[in-house]
Amino acid sequence: MTLSTNEIVILLLSWLGYAVLHSLLAALGFKRRLLARWPGLGPAYRFAFNILAVILLIPPLWLTYAWSGPLLWAWQGPWAWLANGLALAAVAGFAWSTRYYDMAVFSGRAQWQSRHRGAEDPGHLQLSPLHRYVRHPWYSLGLVILWTRDMDEARLLSTLCITLYLWLGSLLEERKLLAFHGEAYARYRKRVPGLVPLPGHVLSTKEAQALCRAPTRAKHP
Repeated sequence: MTLSTNEIVILLLSWLGYAVLHSLLAALGFKRRLLARWPGLGPAYRFAFNILAVILLIPPLWLTYAWSGPLLWAWQGPWAWLANGLALAAVAGFAWSTRYYDMAVFSGRAQWQSRHRGAEDPGHLQLSPLHRYVRHPWYSLGLVILWTRDMDEARLLSTLCITLYLWLGSLLEERKLLAFHGEAYARYRKRVPGLVPLPGHVLSTKEAQALCRAPTRAKHP
């Protein structure tokens, strides 16, 4: 079964709706205005944002698999081993890299326990070993998983939408990171590529440690 024009439009709109809502809720300006009016929401904001992000994913993902059809391509033989090996390595990379993130802040638990009411998440610039190669390693690992799967029309369309949003989302996220970490992040951004590793654009361990220790002069957009 191939996708009809209506199904393509609906699937595209579902991903567009997710992207717009997710970006709005993550935007620093929106959070500042919301918390200026209702500061009591601050401690629970990050936790609620994470829950809502998962809930908002349900409609486009359900449509993607409900409208699955004949495969456009499937990895076979040695290519299947390679594709699945890369996907497993990406999953392992996710799990391994969590030790270098403040997962309490990421989940919202730290904000709730400290009754944090600011729009900016607490914490300082942290660079994992993967951050020495790309500025958004989780996005890069996610792209590896997405593009090593077998594809039908619905999955390909969704993968293209997610890829575009991860790229655009990384640009929006960097505005917040510049606001949080100022000159240190600006220097880091000049040295390391965003999503795809490039030869000659790798931070040494000492350079990464120096950036993390650098004083922050925040840039407010």
